[in-house]
Order: sequence, then structure tokens, then C-alpha cells
Amino acid sequence: MNTANPVNWSSRLAFLMAAVGSAVGLANIWRFPFTAGVSGGGAFVIIYLFAVLLLALPLVIAELAIGRRGAAPPPRAIATVAVESARSSHWGLMGIVLGSFGTTLALSFYAVVGGWTMAYVVHMASGDLQGISTDTAQAIFGNLNEQVWVLLGWFTAFLGATVMISMAGVRAGVERAVKLMMPALFLMLLVMVAYAARVGEFELALDFLFTPDFSQLNAHIVMAAFGQAFFSVSVGLTSMMAYGAYIQKSTSIPRSALIIVLADTAVALLAGLAIFPIIFANGLDPQAGPGLVFITLPCAFGQVPGGQVFGAVFFILLLFAALTSSIAMLEAPVSWLCDRTRLKRKSAALLTGAVAWILGLFAALSMNVLAGYHPLSGIPLFSDNTFFDLSDFLVINLMMPMGGILIAVFAGWMVKRKFSSEELYGDQPTFWYGVWRFLLRYVAPVVLVGVFLDMLR
Repeated sequence: MNTANPVNWSSRLAFLMAAVGSAVGLANIWRFPFTAGVSGGGAFVIIYLFAVLLLALPLVIAELAIGRRGAAPPPRAIATVAVESARSSHWGLMGIVLGSFGTTLALSFYAVVGGWTMAYVVHMASGDLQGISTDTAQAIFGNLNEQVWVLLGWFTAFLGATVMISMAGVRAGVERAVKLMMPALFLMLLVMVAYAARVGEFELALDFLFTPDFSQLNAHIVMAAFGQAFFSVSVGLTSMMAYGAYIQKSTSIPRSALIIVLADTAVALLAGLAIFPIIFANGLDPQAGPGLVFITLPCAFGQVPGGQVFGAVFFILLLFAALTSSIAMLEAPVSWLCDRTRLKRKSAALLTGAVAWILGLFAALSMNVLAGYHPLSGIPLFSDNTFFDLSDFLVINLMMPMGGILIAVFAGWMVKRKFSSEELYGDQPTFWYGVWRFLLRYVAPVVLVGVFLDMLR
């Protein structure tokens, strides 16, 4: 086992806040509600809850265990654990592709969406969205994307905030930020649920989310539920592995992983209970798709009492969720650069941020001046894709599922049983270790292949 990494979380609570912050992001508060909406509600949610335990939890445990065992940034951690298990050190390339290139690419277009959340905090707080119609809400969102310098300004501000937090270091930057933002996020989310229960159709929302109609189930909805569970906890790009490198030996990884996925799931469900009552109260469509948060919800908040204030609170919590995830995305490439070069952390964060900004520039401009440009138009699968669409496809549809499969294969088949058992349960394997290993070896790869193929439809 490599013990060279001198950095540790200051406490188990600090680690849990950071890891929950990594997991809780736009996938919970933005993607979960609209995915549940278009997938029929209750039946989707039931499958999603099973998927969290059968797919997400084993993969979170695997990433954290590899990170702590290797005690280094993902590429070196994977290589160290591979060599220890008499496997090729070339497995470390997985950490470079996923943890360095993949997370940087993800951050590049994620920061565009993060910029939208910043803009909408201002829009909502200023009263610009009071009493608007759906058409007006659509026009406001479209206008934001059409104004090149405005969009670039918000995109740069979000990415700049992420880089500044990372520059300060693990304890002074990441820890301090998540200790502020995560409690605030949960508090604001509970306030939003209470508000939605008071002014919205709460019973209808409960029925929609928790009364399953299994006649609506099909293979696509099942795969969507498993995919949402997987994406929601931010595994596949080694961000959890990067955080795992800083875990103290006394911290129980299985117990911590369970807390992380349960907190992540709670946020997703609470987000649904905060959003759908307001949607139903205004007779709006829960199947609004990706436009649910930036078009449908602003319209809904503009029609209910106190909507200006609580709408602003909602977008602040969305911003916090986006920031805690973007900080985690940056950690893998920054820690790798510090490990492989002579760069100090500040320089590594600035360099990674600059690369993400350049890549994100194309994603942002694809909303306006490059909207009609499709770089891979000669390939039928990508014929209509802009730079933003391509980045999203490469990360969400390709790299994350393939990364999840590779991590499952590596931790389940390549790492010697003795070492993974030591990391999780000590010298004496338990029943739960056997369950984890079975799910990782036989269930996760098959399910993720199904998710991958479904997303290519």
C-alpha cells in the first residue's frame, strides 16, 4: 500500500461533506426531476431506488477504496493498486483518460450550465421573472444564450469561482467551501419543500413520485433509472477516487459510501418534492424535459406567492450544488498535475481551469455564433450535434458508462481479494464484502453496458 500522500481530510465529517458535495450536483436537482417527469414518475422512482443500492453504492465503494489504497491521484493510485495485485501498471492510463481529460472536458460544458444558474439567481432576485408566461420564460432563456458576452461572462464567473476554491487547497479551499455550502444546501432544500407544500399541490406531487404505475415500465425507463442512479453519484470519472486518496485509515469506506448515496438520493427526492407541487399548482407539464428548471420553473415561481424570494433561494441552492460538483471535477486533474510535474497547486488549478475555459468556450459559443456549426456532421450519429452536444455526449453517454465498467472490472476482477477486503472490512471478509464483490463483478458491468447501449438509441 502506498502511504506517500501527506494530505488528509481534517475529519470524517469533512470528507463526507466533500464527497456528498461531489455526488450532489445538477444531476440531482435538475436532471432527476425532469427524468422522473418524462419517465412516468413513481415506477421510475422505485427502480431508481433499487439502482442506487445495486449499482451506485458498489461503484462508490470501489472508487473510494482504490483512492485510499493507492493514496495518490487516480492515475498513480490505480497503477499502484494494479502492481500490488500483480497486474499491469498500464491500468493507470484509465485514470489519465477519465480523471484528467474526462473531468476537464466535463467541467468545460458543466460550467456553461453553472453560469446559467448564476444568471438565474440574479434574474429571479431582481423580479424579472414575476408573472411571466411560458413563452416569455422561453424567450428570457433564449436571450441569455444569444447574448455572447453575457453568457461568456457568467460561464467565466462560475469556472473562476471553482478554480479559486481549488487553488486554496484541500483543507483551506475544498473543505472550507463544502462546510459552508452543503449545510446551506440542505437547509434551503428543506425550506423549498416546506414552501412547496404550502403553496403547491403537494399531495399530487407525492402521488406522482411515489405511487408507481408499473404498466408504464419498459426497458428504456428501467435503463434510464439505472443511468440516473449512476450519473447522480458522480462515479466513472474518478472524482470519488481523488477524494478517496485523502481518507484516513480509520474511516469506514462502506459506511461512508452508504451515507453518501443515501444523502444523494435524499436530495434528488427532496428536489422532486420542491419542484413538482409548484409545477402541478400552475397546471404546467411535469414532462417538460431539460427545460423544466430554466423555463418551466421560473414561470411557475412567477405565479405563486413569495415566488420571487423562494425562486431566488432555489437557484442559489442549485448554484451551490453545481459548485460542489465542479470543485470535485477539478480535483482529479489538479492533483495529477501536482503529482506528475513541479507545478504547485495554484498553478495546476489555473492551468486546468484555462484548458477547461478554452474547451468550454466552444460549448458556450455553440449556443449562439456557432449554433449552426456541426463539427461531425458527416457522421450520422453526430450530424446535428454542436460543440456543446458533442462534449455532453462524450462525457455522459460514452466516458462515464465506460469508466464505470472499467472501474467495476478493475476493482472486481483485477484487484486481489485480499487487498480489497483489507481496505473495506479488515482481514476477515464479511457477508457484505461478498455481496459487494458479486455486484461489482457480475451486476454493474452488465447493467452499465445496458445503460450505454440505451443511451446510443
